[in-house]
Amino acid sequence: MTEHFKALRQKYQKAPKIHLFLDQGSYNTSFETREAAEKYGIVLHHLPPYSPNLNPIERLWKVMNECVKNNKVFRSAKEFRQEIVDFFKVTWPKIAMSMTGRINDNFQVLKQAS
Repeated sequence: MTEHFKALRQKYQKAPKIHLFLDQGSYNTSFETREAAEKYGIVLHHLPPYSPNLNPIERLWKVMNECVKNNKVFRSAKEFRQEIVDFFKVTWPKIAMSMTGRINDNFQVLKQAS
């Protein structure tokens, strides 16, 4: 994380503060991460513990699950892995443009409570 923060600071040298939104993984909340963020003028914001609606990758996993594993039985782990690979190599390129309504960062902005 320290190297990432350093690279962000180099890229955005004129920004007085850089705001970074992270999940609550231990590497994102550790003392070392918080210390490095402060050193490079980065303000960390952590998502609630379980918030798939705020994380676009979770939306992608949901689509992948719908296409690959819902209501299916696999004979082996190898077959399951191959189905996932096929989803990303074959299916995803075909359906990606139709997914912009499901996988995006159009989050509802809430007014600050007074």
